[in-house]
Amino acid sequence: MNISLAQAEQLVSSVFVQNGMEASSGLSVARALVQAEAAGQGGHGLRRVPAYVKQVRSGKVDGRARPLTDRPRPAVLTIDAAHGFAYPALDLAVQMLPEIVREQGIALAAVHRSHHAGVMALTVERFAEQGLVAMMFANAPAAMAPWGGRTPLYGTNPIAFAVPVAGSEPLVIDLALSKVARGKVMAAHQKNARIPEDWAFDTDGRPTTDAAAALKGTMAPSGGAKGAALALMVEVLAAGLTGANFSYQASSLFDEHGPSPALGQMIIAIDPNAASGGGTTERMAALAAEMARDEGVRLPGRRGRGLRQAALETGLTIEDDVMASIAALG
Repeated sequence: MNISLAQAEQLVSSVFVQNGMEASSGLSVARALVQAEAAGQGGHGLRRVPAYVKQVRSGKVDGRARPLTDRPRPAVLTIDAAHGFAYPALDLAVQMLPEIVREQGIALAAVHRSHHAGVMALTVERFAEQGLVAMMFANAPAAMAPWGGRTPLYGTNPIAFAVPVAGSEPLVIDLALSKVARGKVMAAHQKNARIPEDWAFDTDGRPTTDAAAALKGTMAPSGGAKGAALALMVEVLAAGLTGANFSYQASSLFDEHGPSPALGQMIIAIDPNAASGGGTTERMAALAAEMARDEGVRLPGRRGRGLRQAALETGLTIEDDVMASIAALG
């Protein structure tokens, strides 16, 4: 089925509201999922709708929660997601943090009692569009073992980064510290599809092509020991410093069982001219131009933006099983 982005947002937000979510939160979550789908990130997109609805119905996620803010230090914004979805809290960070950055030169938003951070490129990009550099860190339910271990301790713990470029689109980086995002394994499981054998390990620590076995086992870290070490770093920033649950304490994002995941996110935003005195975005444009001299180089973030622009113009093509699962919830 082909559907416009506006129609998709309306459909998904109405389903959320019908199932107990507050209207503004429902729209925030719907917009994030639709944008993820448009960016080609289906594992973070509309396939999440049934699980989100089940979690609201069960009370695992408070669909009527409103994030609460505090400013304990001049350059620190804390946001309590109040066991609701992450997206309303992230929207609030995008709204409030830039003003603090312009006052202080650099500032951070620490989010706790939160949920799935989704495609973080879509969050950091919004800071770059306001002329700021942004870094984001998030933890997720345990799915990856420390290097040499078999017991899940860290999440896939994604990181994201965006920097504005004068006269052009921002450079945006978004990556999970596992070989692939766990959402891709979840999507393969829903489709009864096999996965590449280097994506994950089963419970015995053996590489597997079975998505169900992978979900029970552990994800392979990107870059081996280096990826596992970076996952620890993100765990400290996103959970240790925000007061959120560590990954091994968090319940699943894929089902309605257990307590709230209560995960954490940290966003660090920087005025690009705070230290340089000016002209930083022009220098970024020169750097991007040098990268683009090699015709084999694809500038980070451009593919996702291109896909979203195409979807804006021609709509989304949604698989029948996904549409049926969403329609059944209305």
